[in-house]
Amino acid sequence: MSIGRALGRASGARGMVLVGRDTRRSGPMLESALAAGIASAGADVVLGGVMPTPAVAELVARDERFTNGVVISASHNPFPDNGIKVFGPDGFKLPDDVEAALEALIRSDDGGRPIAGEVGSITRWDDAVEAYRAGLVQRFPLDLSGQRIVVDCANGATVTAAPAVFRALGADPVVIGAEPDGVNINVGCGSTHLDALQASVVAEGAALGLAFDGDGDRVLAVDGMGAVVDGDQILAILALWLNGRGELPGPAVVTTTMTNLGFRRAMAEHGIEVRWTDVGDRYVLAEMREHGFVLGGEQSGHLINLASGPTGDGLAGGLMLLSALAERGLTLADAAAVMTRMPQRLVSIRVERKGDLGDASEVWDLVRTHESDLGDDGRIVLRASGTEPLVRVMVEAPTSEQCEKIAAGIAEAAGRALGLVGGGH
Repeated sequence: MSIGRALGRASGARGMVLVGRDTRRSGPMLESALAAGIASAGADVVLGGVMPTPAVAELVARDERFTNGVVISASHNPFPDNGIKVFGPDGFKLPDDVEAALEALIRSDDGGRPIAGEVGSITRWDDAVEAYRAGLVQRFPLDLSGQRIVVDCANGATVTAAPAVFRALGADPVVIGAEPDGVNINVGCGSTHLDALQASVVAEGAALGLAFDGDGDRVLAVDGMGAVVDGDQILAILALWLNGRGELPGPAVVTTTMTNLGFRRAMAEHGIEVRWTDVGDRYVLAEMREHGFVLGGEQSGHLINLASGPTGDGLAGGLMLLSALAERGLTLADAAAVMTRMPQRLVSIRVERKGDLGDASEVWDLVRTHESDLGDDGRIVLRASGTEPLVRVMVEAPTSEQCEKIAAGIAEAAGRALGLVGGGH
C-alpha cells in the first residue's frame, strides 16, 4: 500500500501505471494492495495480469499515457519470495536517484489523500500480453516451420507468451514448465534448473531448447545434444552476429565481472571490446546507455539488446539467437564453439551477516593470496547477493580441480567470518 501510494504521488494526478505479475500465489494479494495504494493517491491503474517483466517495460515505453510500469515478481528466486520492480515512462528501470526519491516518499507517506472524483481508477487490460506477443512476432519475422524446439516456461510468466509466439512463427514447440499452480514457479524447471530441458531436448530429438526464468527476463539454451549454452555463450553468438551485420556500435559489448574469461578472449579475437560492470543488469544497462552500446548481458541469461527493447527480455533473446543461427546457417552447438569456457566454479553460501563482507579482512587476505598465485590465468569474484542472504564466490582457474579447491577454501572462510547458515550450493 505504501509503495503504491508513493508511486501514485510520484506519477501525479491522472498518472497511469501498468501493473503486471508472475504466477506466484502471493501475486494477486500484492497486486490488490499495490493497486489500491496507487489509486488512493489519485493515479489510475491498469492491470495486465500475468505477463513477463519485459512485456510491461515495452508496453509502457510504447504508450505515452503510462507514467510508470510495475512488475510484481521475484524473478528467478524461490516461490516464497516476491518483489516489486518499477519502470519509468521510458520502460527503463529507475535510476538510483529516482529510486531514492521514491523510497523517501514511501517512508514519509504523509501526502494528501484525494477524495471523491479525484481517486484513481483500477481497470483490467485483458489483451496486454497479446500486444507484447504481436510486437515480438513483428520484430523477429522468423520462419520456424517444422523446427522442433523445447520451451521451458519455468511455470512462470512466459506461459502467457512464449508458446503462442513460437507457434505464430511456425515452430512445433514442445512446451514444459507450463502448468503453474501458484507454488511451483522455478521449481525443478526454468533457467535455474536445466535438467528437465536437457532431457526433453534429447528425448524429443529437438534442434535446441530454451529455458526462461519465473518472470521471463532471462534465457538459457540447450543444444541438440543436450549440452548447456549459457548466457556468456549466447552473448558471444549475438555479438558476432550483430557485428557482422554492422549493428554493434563500438564494436563493444557490456558484461559483468561474473562473465567467463573465455568470453573476453573470444571477443578479442574478433576485435570486439568488452566493457565490465558490477553484477546486476541495471549496471550493464547504465554502461550501455551512457556510451551508446546496444548489446549487453550476464552469464545468467539476462540479455539486453537496446535495439529491441528497454530491458532484459528472455523471449526476445531466444528469438535473436534463432535469428543469428538461421542467418549464419549454424547449429547452436557450432555457433557456441566460438567461445571456449575457462573452468569456473560458483559457490553460494547462506550467511547471517552478508553486509559485513567488506570488513571480513581474513577472507579478503585469502582472496588476494589466491589472485597473486593465479596471475593472468584466473580470476576470483567475491560478492554479496543483492536479493538473497547469500555470499557468492566465483573462481576461474586453469583446471577444474583448482577452481573447486580455491572456491571451497574461500567459501569456508566466509562462512566462519559471516555466520554460516546451512551448507553452500
